[in-house]
Amino acid sequence: MVCLSKMASKYQKFSSASYALARVSGEKVATMNTVMHNYPTALRLKTVLTVRSRLLSSLPPKNMLQRRWCTTTTGRRYSANTLGLALSQTNSNNSFSQALLNMNNSVDHGMRHSPFLTRDELVNAKRVVIKLGSAVVTRADGQGLALGRLAAIIEQVSEIQNSGAECILVTSGAVAFGKQRLSQELLMSMSMRETLSSVDRSSELKNIAQHELKRPNAAVGQSGLMALYEAMFRNYGILVGQVLVTKQDFRNENTREQLFNTIRELMALNIIPVINTNDAVSPPPQDGDLGDGTLNITDNDSLACTIAVDAGADLAILMSDVEGIYNKPPKEEGAQLLPYFNPKIVNQIQYGEKSNYGTGGMESKVKAACYALEHGCSVVICSGMKYNTIRNIMSAENVGTMFTPLEIEGTTVEIQAQNARKGSRRLSSLAPEERAEAIRHLSNSLLTHQAEIMEANNQDLANARAHGVTGPMFDRLALSSSKLESLCVGLNQIADSSYDNVGRVLKRTKISETLEVVQETVPIGVLMVIFESRPDALPQIAALAIASANGLLLKGGKEATNSNRVLIRLVNEALGRYGCADAITLVSGRNEVSELLKLDGYIDLIIPRGSNELVRSIKERSKSIPVLGHADGICHVYLDSDCDVEKAIKIVVDAKTDYPAACNAMETLLIHESLLENEVFYKVCQALKQENVKIYSGPRLSETLTFGPPKASKLSIEYGDLACTIEIVSTLDDAIDHIHKYGSSHTDVIVTENQDTADRFLNNVDSACVFHNVSSRFADGFRLGLGAEVGISTGRIHARGPVGVEGLLTTKWVLRGTDDTAEEYSKGRKEFIHKSLPLN
Repeated sequence: MVCLSKMASKYQKFSSASYALARVSGEKVATMNTVMHNYPTALRLKTVLTVRSRLLSSLPPKNMLQRRWCTTTTGRRYSANTLGLALSQTNSNNSFSQALLNMNNSVDHGMRHSPFLTRDELVNAKRVVIKLGSAVVTRADGQGLALGRLAAIIEQVSEIQNSGAECILVTSGAVAFGKQRLSQELLMSMSMRETLSSVDRSSELKNIAQHELKRPNAAVGQSGLMALYEAMFRNYGILVGQVLVTKQDFRNENTREQLFNTIRELMALNIIPVINTNDAVSPPPQDGDLGDGTLNITDNDSLACTIAVDAGADLAILMSDVEGIYNKPPKEEGAQLLPYFNPKIVNQIQYGEKSNYGTGGMESKVKAACYALEHGCSVVICSGMKYNTIRNIMSAENVGTMFTPLEIEGTTVEIQAQNARKGSRRLSSLAPEERAEAIRHLSNSLLTHQAEIMEANNQDLANARAHGVTGPMFDRLALSSSKLESLCVGLNQIADSSYDNVGRVLKRTKISETLEVVQETVPIGVLMVIFESRPDALPQIAALAIASANGLLLKGGKEATNSNRVLIRLVNEALGRYGCADAITLVSGRNEVSELLKLDGYIDLIIPRGSNELVRSIKERSKSIPVLGHADGICHVYLDSDCDVEKAIKIVVDAKTDYPAACNAMETLLIHESLLENEVFYKVCQALKQENVKIYSGPRLSETLTFGPPKASKLSIEYGDLACTIEIVSTLDDAIDHIHKYGSSHTDVIVTENQDTADRFLNNVDSACVFHNVSSRFADGFRLGLGAEVGISTGRIHARGPVGVEGLLTTKWVLRGTDDTAEEYSKGRKEFIHKSLPLN
């Protein structure tokens, strides 16, 4: 690694560039123009090329010659080899440094680009300012630096820099580092007489170093802090350059211009500018604006935002010891962290106490961030005390508070989850008749508002066509009069069977002469159901939640936005008649799912309904909230050697074609090998072809038929369309083994007239639903008499198969006694009976 001081001293012939490097290294160098002024033009050009070649050969290959990105004034990004382009612009009248400045000025000066609106866009930031507050850099006791935390932050900053973006570091910590070193130095410098004295002056000296020597502390700490940054960044092949500033540097136009020229040159050379206020000479901070839209620099927050604006940064991350902006002081009860902040609501914020570290406070942070946002730079205020904060921000995770010009509507998902919890408790307190009536009101509303629902659904279908949505997703999106009518029948069925759901006694036991315990049903609490496309799922799930007295958060697909908006309004109207409108909420937005998956304090169960990718994604991302559902719906129909041909054709065609996109549609048809020798195999295949079902053959069928269907790519395929795989098996056991190996434990069917064979199949196939002489499409909550379902589970814990009301309930134990104590029973004064009692 070539350090800056060597590079600056070796090449002392560049004007602005060498001055910038000299400013970093502390050396004074002669300019190129001065050294070469009297040389002939040809000789000057030859010398420039020689020096240029030496400079490039000396630059660290891991750091200085990477592909760079320059931030433009319009938000678009242009990639360029900065050094190569600068050299191509260099001539006898134009220095290398000036070429770098011209490049940066061309993209920095002009119309300001717009700030990012949402967190998803932050990954596109190509110039990032990271501000490290005193609390982040300093240890909790104030004695020195938090090295572990600092190393983790530097690692994350290096990842951004080495990915092709540009970073600027605005740091505190010099005073804290200086306190540690100066305290040690004062103690070491005590005379022998003072050391042997009975009066311990060490505490006094430490106090002096801590509170009375701010400027000496800053002077001592700056060199050490910079040396630490150099050593840490060197591990990632990155050079850093220190830039010490004072308030006067920004008030004087000439020094301000030179300051930002230096910063731009450093960035063009892929050197991270490390900026710090020169506390050794800076006067005390003063409040107030300078006018003309200029931010007064009173602390490192205002410094960072000023640097971000003038350097053309896309993003400023202000890290301190606070999580972000709250709607009230964080220590007050009910304080909520705001994931987004629009400056228009700045007057609604209540500020708490100022931190014990540094010179800034939350009010100063908000003011600085608003200034940066107004000038086109996005800002995130966050805590630097947690691991991976910067990575998480750049990955669009909901960390800290992001400043955005978007109008913030509604409440945060955390508040929605809290309201759902409260709404669940109010639902539980309602009489069963009231819950049933709410469901019936919703059912009637679907019919009375049918025209409005269909109009909204037609808008969704039109949008889907415009975006090229076809196939199963489009089919699931469409509503119809018959669908709504069937939906109403199911909802009324749920209402009729809801009276004994909550508070039903499952077990009653007499513990002793004075004790009796009952186990009774209670709601799980708050459910979160994520579903794609199907708007008809919303009222079904809502009715089941009401019948089980559960709070509910619904996250529908954006393709059904208009339909869902009408349907959730009808749900809330039905609940509002009993004061429970907020028990069921539809959440929307890009980041809500990630945020909801973290709310294990409010959400008790997640039920994803949709594609395999959706279910797998939710299961992988939910670290602390249980997930109920299935990823695949690979359903089999097995035609036994004793099957009836007419029944076989009827069941197979229905299982595949009634709703090919459904998870309970047949995907694989297993046929006993003996059926190839009679008409059953060919009649079944012909019936499928007449319904335009594309047939693929399994390995054995492909070997048996010379000119058979094309071979399936694999045996565990969920087509979700008019297609299926056909495979032959030799025995019932072969069929069962195939199902266990390639199925998804969803729904599997046998078609046979042999009752013993059917019983063996039903007993030995380990799936959530096993049917005899019935289409697989009957694996549905409504068809099985549940009224509706929140989904189908292939898991083995809690609920399995179509999940209706029963799957949304848990239990609690209610024990009634007189004055019973455990000691009475352990010492024999009272005896256990443990006698089962009738439930009623």
